[in-house]
Amino acid sequence: MITRKIVNEKMSRIVEHNGTIYLAGIVSDDKELDIKVQAKRALEIVDERLKEAGSDKHHILRTEIFLKDIYRDFNDFNDIWKVWIPQDDKPARSCVQANMASHNTLVELVITAAKI
Repeated sequence: MITRKIVNEKMSRIVEHNGTIYLAGIVSDDKELDIKVQAKRALEIVDERLKEAGSDKHHILRTEIFLKDIYRDFNDFNDIWKVWIPQDDKPARSCVQANMASHNTLVELVITAAKI
């Protein structure tokens, strides 16, 4: 069975199948902020979506991180990430540079997690 939540005309923001939760790309809802604040806000949204799906950051399996400018923002993003991610439950992760759908978006996160 597949469960879909926060569905709009283009996508489901949360999909669950066989105890695995997939979160669609998450960005800050205020794109006028710098990378550290956008990252912190995006991670707050991750927490909210995982809770709605019946999971939490301790159960993240994989994170895909997309940065608009990896050379400029990689270290600043990681400063926020290291504080947020549980030290004993770090997921597999990738981080790449990518063009974004809006020119002010500096980071987008795609999360796969296990249901609690």
